[in-house]
Amino acid sequence: MKELLRPIAAIALSALVLLGAAAALRPVAERNRAAEREAMMARLLPGGSGFVPEEYTGEDENIRAVYGADAGYVIETVTAGYAGDVTLLVGVGKDGGVTGVVVRDLHETYGLGREALTDTAFLGQFLGTAGEASVGKDIEALTGATVTSKAIAKGVNSAAAFVTGADVSSSATEWGDW
Repeated sequence: MKELLRPIAAIALSALVLLGAAAALRPVAERNRAAEREAMMARLLPGGSGFVPEEYTGEDENIRAVYGADAGYVIETVTAGYAGDVTLLVGVGKDGGVTGVVVRDLHETYGLGREALTDTAFLGQFLGTAGEASVGKDIEALTGATVTSKAIAKGVNSAAAFVTGADVSSSATEWGDW
């Protein structure tokens, strides 16, 4: 019986040490996440700093979060893509012009819509737009990923419309509606 107690005590002690370390490091991890988010937002909105979460009470169902700064806003949008939701962070200056776009999450097809994560030429097309980005007109779609491209355009347009006060009726992303 004594032979069994030692390993059990060692396992219990190890578990307590790990739990204590995790609890002690939790505030550090949270500060790191906040610093990373702030740095990302500063890249999306040049001249922006000290981003403050703002309550969004508008009617645009694509907007999930709004962060304000002196230079403008960073807006989180979620739109329906081909294989699921597409989450963006969009920097928009006070004039309503898009200053940066980053795809934070998507589950699109590898080699097609998934390219939106890293295709800077595609995402760069949205810079300077102000809620009027349209796939097939001024935005060239990702090859084989029209639905994903339209979802991103819809999110970017929603973000710009938040700042300009425009009504967004972006291109649909559901099958049969385009």
